Amino acid sequence: MSMMDAVAPLAAIALIAAALHDMVARTIPNAIPAFVALLGLALRAAEGDLAWGLLAFVLVFAVAAIAWRYHVMGGGDVKLLAACALLPPPGSVADMLVAIALAGGALSLVYLAFRGRRPLPIPPRAVSLPARAFRAEVWRLRRGGPLPYGVAICGGVLLTLAG
Repeated sequence: MSMMDAVAPLAAIALIAAALHDMVARTIPNAIPAFVALLGLALRAAEGDLAWGLLAFVLVFAVAAIAWRYHVMGGGDVKLLAACALLPPPGSVADMLVAIALAGGALSLVYLAFRGRRPLPIPPRAVSLPARAFRAEVWRLRRGGPLPYGVAICGGVLLTLAG
């Protein structure tokens, strides 16, 4: 069993948790990017390319921090994106960023499809978490709220790791 085989399922669980939390609350808890970063550091150290992995981490963080500064990305997305730069081999980080951008574009198309339409009715209050999350999304769509970009990060990274 390779180190990637051990790390990939744990990273997938953490990324899915981040995506779900971002969908429901539009935040990503700090513990998730920290956990992903630790997994990535262990993986890069085991594969012998820790220095290149750290360089990729710093570069991705720097560019994402500039995007945060200009209100293009949220802080949780910046931290998660930088942590995820440690997961693939350093030579595949650009591929991962392209996959994330494509996933973000698809997510944007879904949201844009609902923004120009007649407003969706807000469902009645519900008890279950999925029903409450759906109600919150409909409310956000009506207001033109931000995208849960953690979903795009999750999708792009999982596609990169699977490929």
